Amino acid sequence: MNKLHIEVIGDGPLPLVLIHGWAMHGGVFAPLVDQLRDRCTMHVVDLPGHGHSRECELALEPHACAAAIAAATPPALWLGWSLGGLVALTAALELPQQVRGLAMLCATPKFVRADDWQHGSDAALVRQLAVDLETDYHATLERFLALEAMGSADPRAELRQLRTLAFARGEPTLRALQEGIRVLDQTDLREALAALDRPSAWLAGRRDRLVHPQAMEWSAQQCGGDYAQIEHAGHAPFFGHAEAVAQALRPLLERAA
Repeated sequence: MNKLHIEVIGDGPLPLVLIHGWAMHGGVFAPLVDQLRDRCTMHVVDLPGHGHSRECELALEPHACAAAIAAATPPALWLGWSLGGLVALTAALELPQQVRGLAMLCATPKFVRADDWQHGSDAALVRQLAVDLETDYHATLERFLALEAMGSADPRAELRQLRTLAFARGEPTLRALQEGIRVLDQTDLREALAALDRPSAWLAGRRDRLVHPQAMEWSAQQCGGDYAQIEHAGHAPFFGHAEAVAQALRPLLERAA
């Protein structure tokens, strides 16, 4: 079964695709959905192996996911958070007729650090997550959730919220989690940014400990996109700062409309 679960919410004139991050599901966007439901008709995706797409056997790989989402949604503005940003960026590069604009939320063209990319996350940490998944699945997910909450104004409260929402639609499959780690470890779309011809917005959490704001500012410069920073926010700025995220998206929404 290769059909993705995509929930349609809102009745605004602008179609908007929302793509979540690793180990999550589309339900985590609820605070942002509430902010945008009057302006957008949202197509909220559960990626393969996650949430209501748990039985979907499609590979959790940016090209495959972008194509599947594009086939099931109208031309729209695409927003990707964290790993979901790699799917949205791939769609904007490969299927520009389907992507009216691109919003990257705490997402970067290359997630891990390298000699020529000092803004990434520690590659050893990402690879250790892959190893740990095999031995202690639940503890590994818990550790990643804690990393996502770090830097927020109230990390304990955000961790509780993330923990509750992460498993609200059941646990993601081990296969999908392993595939997602490979995507984070191996994907590098930096050189392709110059070819991006869609309007874009790059929204960072100033306190994000996983995707450094400088990585996003640099990315916006490479493709002529807009850059905005959400103050007091960590890696999941739609928790506690959904109104600020919606406000930062306003110029892109207007251009895409």
